[in-house]
Amino acid sequence: MNKSTLTGVVAGVIIATAGGTIAGYNMLSGEEPAFAEVLDVKEVKTTVQVPREVCEDVAVNRQRPAQDQHKVVGTVAGAVLGGVLGNQLGGGSGRKLATVAGAVAGGYAGNKVQENMQANSTYTTTENRCHTQIDYREEVAGYDVSYRIGDKLGTTRMDRAPGARIPVEDGKLVLTESGDTVR
Repeated sequence: MNKSTLTGVVAGVIIATAGGTIAGYNMLSGEEPAFAEVLDVKEVKTTVQVPREVCEDVAVNRQRPAQDQHKVVGTVAGAVLGGVLGNQLGGGSGRKLATVAGAVAGGYAGNKVQENMQANSTYTTTENRCHTQIDYREEVAGYDVSYRIGDKLGTTRMDRAPGARIPVEDGKLVLTESGDTVR
């Protein structure tokens, strides 16, 4: 074997040994990975109440205001008519008694007739009525993430979906957008 070949072989062995030693040192020195591997991501949903106002036109029946609240017209008309009819009955002092009784009964009947007429005197109007209706919808509240850093497994909840990996610093996940560290 010539001298230059021998020198080349020895140099190659030294370089290979040095490279292996450096690689082994890096593996054994405990240098942590720069990223965590994302294993699984699940959406976490929540139900949100959304109030909204609903309005509609509704037909409403109202009673007209009474022009004669004490029903005087009906009472007087009934009394007069009852008195006239009572006067037609009987004779002598019985006629007077029949007239008075007819007037009292007629007054009462006239009062009740006017009361019924006023109660049935209604009108219809349209009103706009509103109420609050609650609708429900699902929203994503976060993401449950399973990950692996080296040979350690972990889970965390994040406010956004991560990609395939998450940055790691000092053995802890780093959320790059918000700057928060998940511990």
